Amino acid sequence: MAHKAGFVNIIGNPNVGKSTLMNAFIGEKLSIITSKAQTTRHRILGIVNGDDFQVILSDTPGIIKPAYELQESMMDFVKSAFEDADVLIYMVEIGEKALKDEAFFSKITNSKIPVILLINKIDKSNQENLEEQVQFWAEKVPNAEIYPISALENFNIKEVFGRLVELLPESPAFYPKDQLTDKPERFFVNEAIREKILMNYKKEIPYAVEVETEEFMEDEDIIRIRSVIMVERDSQKGIIIGHKGSALKKVGTEARKGLEKFFGKKIHIELYVKVNKNWRSNQRQLKRFGYNKQ
Repeated sequence: MAHKAGFVNIIGNPNVGKSTLMNAFIGEKLSIITSKAQTTRHRILGIVNGDDFQVILSDTPGIIKPAYELQESMMDFVKSAFEDADVLIYMVEIGEKALKDEAFFSKITNSKIPVILLINKIDKSNQENLEEQVQFWAEKVPNAEIYPISALENFNIKEVFGRLVELLPESPAFYPKDQLTDKPERFFVNEAIREKILMNYKKEIPYAVEVETEEFMEDEDIIRIRSVIMVERDSQKGIIIGHKGSALKKVGTEARKGLEKFFGKKIHIELYVKVNKNWRSNQRQLKRFGYNKQ
């Protein structure tokens, strides 16, 4: 039987469910999922292997008009998703009418590669509304195949995945068949901590934070982790730590539980907070945290 392999890149506005979709395809929690916009900052690859296929999924940041250097770098990840895709998934949610950036939208409608348009969160809609949405997007993106889905409820996910495999070119695998992602362990530690910060703090705090894991030591029955939470100002440092360290302790406890599930091992985690002034607008710092210009 011929082997199929290729890159399926997921794009769309912030908070439409791209990370939930990727995790549903993979069956593992690789991408952060929270109710806040701009949760995904990097382009994360997740790999699904079968005997005769390898689907390499790419979750990208939500499309926005960049306001500072970090967001510019995030949009570079989205641009790169157009360059190596074998299939493009454009994801919208019920009630949505347009992409935040018209230039990206015209790239989708003029795409030479197959486009799958997924209307997500249909569990929050009714049949009449859904039919209107399908009609609207069929006119707006005539080159796309349209599927209504609920990534959260796993509705139509299997069918869409089957279609993705059909659309992939014949090719040997790009990655070893036992590989789940292209990211190292420390990346997922950083993301797990950042997810808990997004969930536990309000306003600007989560967006001013970056996490760097300085130590990841794995023994047979335990992983010892030391990570630093970077903030931009002293006042943010105080908020992250909280009264007598209570807020930071909560983040550490929640992150530890998630990581123990992810790695299947006991985790010991130490968290520290440092001020790294205006890192989001500093090219050198952005490069250090992996937001390299494409």
